[in-house]
Amino acid sequence: MEYSAGFRADSKIEEVEVDRRSKPRYTSLIRAAKLVCGQGEFICVIRDVSATGISLRTFHALPNDRTIALELQNGETYEIAETRREGFEASYQFDRPVTVERLIHETWNFPKRQLRLNIAIPLTLSSLSASGEAVTVNLSQQGARVECDAAFAIDQALRVTGDHFPETRAKVRWRKDANYGLVFDNTLSLREFALMAASVQCPVMLEQTPDAA
Repeated sequence: MEYSAGFRADSKIEEVEVDRRSKPRYTSLIRAAKLVCGQGEFICVIRDVSATGISLRTFHALPNDRTIALELQNGETYEIAETRREGFEASYQFDRPVTVERLIHETWNFPKRQLRLNIAIPLTLSSLSASGEAVTVNLSQQGARVECDAAFAIDQALRVTGDHFPETRAKVRWRKDANYGLVFDNTLSLREFALMAASVQCPVMLEQTPDAA
């Protein structure tokens, strides 16, 4: 796969036009997305994209599934099949040609939000007066939706702990029955977010180094 952003100048217009029609043009793009497969949901970074393929990098070993789904932050999903991998980087082919401009600009039908993973992580939520066991329903770098057996008030400050979760502080933004929306005081870095997700869903992915992949 060629990752050229343009074409070399040519003295003959006809040759330039043939070159433009015959070679896929790739657009460099650094953007977070997620890979969804049988092993779980994993954070990746889009590096380059064309109408027929895409180049990605992860923060850990790549999923073993050769055909997976790429989901953008706006919820749009693309079926992709692996064509090459080297370390934590891989190239994939779309199951059908895509509109590059649409993928790059990510049209939004709903208010823009952070990338979310639908993973279950056991947590303990504690306030000055109560504590309860909880589990995440979905998770982003800035917050989480959790189910909890304890009662907390809107805007209440909580301490959040878990075996696979860095201790942090959060506030309750909304509540509906046993479901709570939490906003973290400190935003997780993309790397922290990615490694945490892998440790919960497929720890073996963290055992492989880029050089050994």
